Amino acid sequence: MSSDRLTAYLGQMHAAALQACAFVDGMTRDDFLLDTPTQMAVGMALVLIGESAARIMARYPEFPSEHPEIPWAKMKGMRNFVVHDYYELELPVVLETVRTSLPDLIFQLDNLRNRHAQGE
Repeated sequence: MSSDRLTAYLGQMHAAALQACAFVDGMTRDDFLLDTPTQMAVGMALVLIGESAARIMARYPEFPSEHPEIPWAKMKGMRNFVVHDYYELELPVVLETVRTSLPDLIFQLDNLRNRHAQGE
């Protein structure tokens, strides 16, 4: 497996996190709770993030160990929950996750990409 694939997975995670944040930008909690298309779009973004995390964990197990600041298992767990228990999602928790955890993830992924680009 090439490092190009790893870079692609990280890029997919980054793009999906940015999209999820953009989907809810400017929305109130009530707006989100009433907007089924946005809820579904955010859910799909979380699935994409978790799927990439799961693939990295499976195909590059040393990488998550080297970067424990990123919540790999939590992202994979969220993916599984969205896929298998979608109708049980607590939408306020989903919105809070997008607003608080995803900006942190974006920052962490940016740092990873910058360090990787510099050869660290």
